[in-house]
Amino acid sequence: MTAVAEHLPMDQVDADPALRVEGLTVDIRTITGTVRAVDHVSFAARTGETLALLGESGCGKSMTATALVGLLEPVAQVADGTARIGDVDILSVGRKKRREMAGPELAIVFQDALTALNPLYTVGTQLAEPFRIHHGMKAKEAKAKAVELMARVGIPQPEERMKSYPHQFSGGMRQRLLIAMAVALNPKVLIADEPTTALDVTVQAQIMALLKSLRAEYDMAVVLITHDLALVAEEADRVAVMYAGSIVETGPVSEVFADPKHPYTKGLLDSVPVDAERGAELKSIGGSPPDLHSIPAGCVYQDRCPLVADICRNTRPALQAVGGRRASACHFPTEVSHV
Repeated sequence: MTAVAEHLPMDQVDADPALRVEGLTVDIRTITGTVRAVDHVSFAARTGETLALLGESGCGKSMTATALVGLLEPVAQVADGTARIGDVDILSVGRKKRREMAGPELAIVFQDALTALNPLYTVGTQLAEPFRIHHGMKAKEAKAKAVELMARVGIPQPEERMKSYPHQFSGGMRQRLLIAMAVALNPKVLIADEPTTALDVTVQAQIMALLKSLRAEYDMAVVLITHDLALVAEEADRVAVMYAGSIVETGPVSEVFADPKHPYTKGLLDSVPVDAERGAELKSIGGSPPDLHSIPAGCVYQDRCPLVADICRNTRPALQAVGGRRASACHFPTEVSHV
C-alpha cells in the first residue's frame, strides 16, 4: 500500500474495488521540457457505483483516463503508479495482455463520438468486431449480437441501421453507439470521458439514464470524467476533485457538495449561480491554474487560495482523511467553510 493510500478514508482503503489507482503519474515531453500532467493520483471505483473525476479543462482528468486505457500520445508516459483490476496492474502489462483486457475488463466512452467511430466502416461492422475478436464468433452470430446491443441502447430499427455509417447518425445516437461498443464485452470498469459534451440537455439526460441503467445491468463500476457540477450532483455517488494534475478532495458527492473541505471545491460550488437575481454579479475564482512548467513547491492552489499561509507555500499538503468517508489535500480543511 502506498503512502498516499494509507491516509485515505477507510472505505477507500479496505474495500475491494473494481479499480484501484494508486500514485498514477503522467509526464509529457514538450519543446521546453517535461511537465507533470498527472501527479500521484489515487482513487478507487467500486462495482455498482459512479465515481466522478471533476475539474476544469487541463486539470489532468482526461489524461488520467487515457493513461488507464493505454492510449497516451507518444510524447506522454506513465512515470509512476499502479492501476489494479483484480490482481492485475493494467499499467505494467504488455500490449498483448492490454488488448485482451480491453473490453472484458476496462472500456471507455470518448466525448467525441464522430472521431471515435471509424467513418470508413458501417456501425454494424464496428459493433460486431469485439464479438468476433474476443469470443471467436462467426459473422452471423456476431451480427445478431450487434443488433441486440443496438436495440438495448435505444437505436431504432437496429437491423436496418447496422448498414449505416457513423455520419448518418445524430450526435446522441452516435454516443449510444459508442456506449454499445464499450459495454459489448461486459467490462468490469467503464470510463465515460465527458460523455454528454455538445449534446442538448434532453439528450444529455437520456445518455446519463442509459449509463445508469447499463451500470446496474452489467454490474460495472463507472468512472465519469466531467467539468459539470450539476451532472456530478445528479449522477455520481462519489467525487474526486482534480486541480493542476492532483486530486485535492474526495468523498461522497452529497457530503462534499454540502460541506467542502478544500478551498478549490468551495470556489467551484460558490461559482454556480443558484437563485441569482438578474444582473447580480456572479462569483468566480480569481487567478489562473499554475503553469505546469513551474508548479509551486507547496500547495498547487496557493496563488488562488483565501486561506494561504506560509506552510502552504513550503509544504505540499497530502490527501488525508477528514472524516470517515472524506479526504482533503488542505492544511486547513476545517477553515474552508468560513471563506
